[in-house]
Amino acid sequence: MDQYPKRKQIRLPEYDYSKPGAYFITICTYKKTNLFGQIMRNQEGRILLQSFPYKTDKMIEKWIREIEHAFPTVCIDTHIIMPDHIHLILQIRDPANVTSIPTVIEWFKTMTTNEYIRSVKEGQYPPFQKSVWQRGYYEHIIRNIDDLSEIRNYIVRNPQICYFRHLPKPTQGGFHES
Repeated sequence: MDQYPKRKQIRLPEYDYSKPGAYFITICTYKKTNLFGQIMRNQEGRILLQSFPYKTDKMIEKWIREIEHAFPTVCIDTHIIMPDHIHLILQIRDPANVTSIPTVIEWFKTMTTNEYIRSVKEGQYPPFQKSVWQRGYYEHIIRNIDDLSEIRNYIVRNPQICYFRHLPKPTQGGFHES
């Protein structure tokens, strides 16, 4: 009898993740730790990710941009960096592609983790707990233009969703902290 619960399979067992198409990806930090900044309203009233002084979000941005150089058949359609996760829409364009989505994500996590570790050793970033990223990632195969449009909208609105989710909740007598 297994003493550990079996991990839920999140990939479609027979699907070829190197097929041309669009894929919605979410990668979370280990234990959803805020490593990349915080969601704030700026002076102009826009809600966005406010960098920490050590600019870990800029490092993540750099490696997101590098995906297209490392994997020429993969295109970054839309992305957002949040305090404790990132969302990406990756598009594989070439039918002769030999790169799979799991390969791209493994490469990205390795590159960002290695740079984060180097920066911790150099005193540029604060230490992290056990790992930068959670094991695995969430993915959704985007099947049509309506799905693509809805996911793009969700990614762009994600800072606002996060910001308003964490505001105090109104009560009859005023506000209370959640």
